[in-house]
Amino acid sequence: MIPTTAREWERLWAPYDEPTYGQVMRAIRPDDVVLEIGAGDLRLSRRLAEIAQRVIAWEIQADVLFRAAYALPQNLAACHVDALREKVPEGVTTAVLLMRHCQHFQLYANKLHAAGCLRLITNARWGMDVEVINLQVPRMLYAASPMGWYACWCGTTGFKQGPVEYLTPELETAVHEVIDCPSCRRPLAN
Repeated sequence: MIPTTAREWERLWAPYDEPTYGQVMRAIRPDDVVLEIGAGDLRLSRRLAEIAQRVIAWEIQADVLFRAAYALPQNLAACHVDALREKVPEGVTTAVLLMRHCQHFQLYANKLHAAGCLRLITNARWGMDVEVINLQVPRMLYAASPMGWYACWCGTTGFKQGPVEYLTPELETAVHEVIDCPSCRRPLAN
């Protein structure tokens, strides 16, 4: 079956490569309480549990999760839930969302922020490399941001144009955390 809707894409389980997992692992701290959204076969969750204080793994695909949920470390709880509807547990400090095809970044970011989660480790916004997002930092309005790369709270990323003479090496590599980008005003596709 070929997925046709954003919801179908988001429900797929797809493992990532070792370099991607390595980037995530390097961002985890021993005092973290980690929520992994879309944990799949728990291959990353088990590794996170070796470092973090506690790991909560959410997976919507029951068959994938139940095949993997054997002999779990004591600090790893695997849960068959729909992350779009589930409440973020108390005490989560860091969330992991490896989902390049994510269509609900803003929903997850809002839920995590409201629950007091400090960081989100993800590849959902850029669709490639892993980034660590500070969920509690204030974001500037897109209209007030300078030219250069931006990453919006809605999940959109892009480059805000401006006069080429203002382009500096710093602007070429900096990413501005914004809200209310042009994509925020467009209706979402299914």
